Amino acid sequence: MKFALCFGNRGFFPEVLVEQARNEIKQVVESLGYETLILPDGLTKYGAVESVEDGIVYANFLKENDYDGVILSLPNFGDENGAISALEDAGVPILVQAYPDEIGKMDFAQRRDAYCGKLSVMDVFYQHDLPYTTFSHVMNPNADAFKQELADFAAVCSIVNNMKRINVGAIGARTTAFKTIRFDELALQKRGINTETIDLSEVFYRMDKIEDSAEPVIKKRNRLAGYTNCCAVPDDKLTKIAKLGVVLDEIIEEYNLDCMALRCWSELEMHIGIAPCVLLSELNDRGFATACELDVCNAIAMYALSLASNAPATCLDWNNNYGEDTDKCILFHCGPVPASLMVGGSGHVTDHKMFNKAYGEGSGWGSNEGRIAKANMTYASSKTQEGKLIFYVGQGEFTGEKIEKEFFGCGGVAKIPDLEKKLNIIGKNGFRHHVSVTRGRVERAVNEAFNTYLNYDMLDID
Repeated sequence: MKFALCFGNRGFFPEVLVEQARNEIKQVVESLGYETLILPDGLTKYGAVESVEDGIVYANFLKENDYDGVILSLPNFGDENGAISALEDAGVPILVQAYPDEIGKMDFAQRRDAYCGKLSVMDVFYQHDLPYTTFSHVMNPNADAFKQELADFAAVCSIVNNMKRINVGAIGARTTAFKTIRFDELALQKRGINTETIDLSEVFYRMDKIEDSAEPVIKKRNRLAGYTNCCAVPDDKLTKIAKLGVVLDEIIEEYNLDCMALRCWSELEMHIGIAPCVLLSELNDRGFATACELDVCNAIAMYALSLASNAPATCLDWNNNYGEDTDKCILFHCGPVPASLMVGGSGHVTDHKMFNKAYGEGSGWGSNEGRIAKANMTYASSKTQEGKLIFYVGQGEFTGEKIEKEFFGCGGVAKIPDLEKKLNIIGKNGFRHHVSVTRGRVERAVNEAFNTYLNYDMLDID
């Protein structure tokens, strides 16, 4: 992640404030592991922007370089006209940071007035319809809170820069029994999300053409055996799972997919005798967001969450109450949970109990069972409706509390404040029974990216 640093200035303020800020902001940003791009101080006075002419110099500087976001720092009041000429065509998220004044340093030689100047910059940006990010109105860059703001801003940049144009795969038709996961391709396309559809017959045809002893199949078998506990899986079933995994990898590469949803039943179980859960788990674990039951909208939510957290995401069911605590529930699915989110960092592959009951013993090898580890988490889901793409997002935690051994699949106890209220809002607004989750607290970043830059519709569940 590389941030371009831009410094506002107004000439009658002490130039030492700009010099200090250039050194300080650069040092703080780089100390957190980010790269910086800074205007050489010889190109404008103090290397800052204090006029429209300076802004043009800075804009041309940006055109010659690559960067993921811009941090506009106001060590003093700044010049709003220079700022808009510098950044109007930046094309990436912009964080506006202003220095606070300090009691005891309010004389003319030290006073900043950035508190006021930031409002002027925000006003002109608004007039020019230039989106920008602001968290605290003023903030010392050495404060711990500013470090969190930088982390959130980096997450915003990751989401926005990667989601302006994406390809999502829909592998198979909508799972017949689930009208809850219907979606509108044109609504997605209006938001830069292109859907590539591939029929399951194509998947089966490709699997049939691959020899059991082919090198990609052997590699995939070895990968799965090293990824999770496959000891109980019959050899022929593991080979079939591996073949499916090879085909999915091929499709991802051929169609340049960013995320994917798969029709996971019932053809795979009835005709091939496998369930793809462990393959979805492995894809999610290596950072490729993949939802089951052809839930394309949650594949998109998973992709956004993983971009924000820089960690794997998964799609789960709002599945069970947990005793009488109305702020807790069990989030569950058959086995697409990435191993890195599970207790012990691994699961064990079983014969899917539900499919066995429906289609006979041995029809569902591939369910990756386990438990979700204790961690803070962020959750989200989306739907299409009347040409709109609508999301909700929130935060909670996986508590690590015990779920009885006999509980099938991979689940975890989640604690979410006012959960009953939120579920009522989710249900009354026509959202599905699925929810996407990732580790960490990235709700602020997701909301900022979706609202300010990507213009998605948001449902407030608080």
